[in-house]
Amino acid sequence: MVMVAKLTSKGNKHDELDFEFLGNREGKPISLQTNVFAGGVGNREQRVILWFDPSADFHNYRILWNQHQIVFYVDDIPIRVFKNNTNIGVGYPSQAMKIEASLWDGDSWATDGGQTKINWSMAPFKAHFQGFDISGCPKTDSNNNNNNNKDCFLPEHWWNSEKYWTLDSKQKTNFKNVRKKYMNYDYCSDRKRYPVPPPECLVNS
Repeated sequence: MVMVAKLTSKGNKHDELDFEFLGNREGKPISLQTNVFAGGVGNREQRVILWFDPSADFHNYRILWNQHQIVFYVDDIPIRVFKNNTNIGVGYPSQAMKIEASLWDGDSWATDGGQTKINWSMAPFKAHFQGFDISGCPKTDSNNNNNNNKDCFLPEHWWNSEKYWTLDSKQKTNFKNVRKKYMNYDYCSDRKRYPVPPPECLVNS
């Protein structure tokens, strides 16, 4: 079973930022997959094996999104960074998005390449959330997509301050540690899928 919590916009050329929890058998580690869609283009999956059991207790999952970078965090530890590389033709999320969550059957691919199937005798499957909060720029008539949400880039929003343009030294150390110890899939390293790495992989690495 896959549990997804995401930010997503409307339409075929949508933007989307995903946290996807890939279920596993009891006692087996659970992977957390992230994905980034921009203008309807996704296929940018990365997976980390969580260093704890996310079903045992609540943890803090959050996304920082500004015009410089997107950072996925788990308990304030960055697990993924997606930089704004529109200058080299890489799509970057810029549309107004809403929050969605869902549970769905992903056993054709999600765990062990689809070899581990859902045990339906364990149904119903439930996901619980607490401590939900959001700091964002509401979509209004004055900051719609026609002017590229420019009001959301104003410096009075805390997420636009310079300290959030890149990771600080401690965050960089933690990020490197996660990639070294816990990452078990990165689309940038999948040469079968991408013989020529996508351009963002050369500058996001």
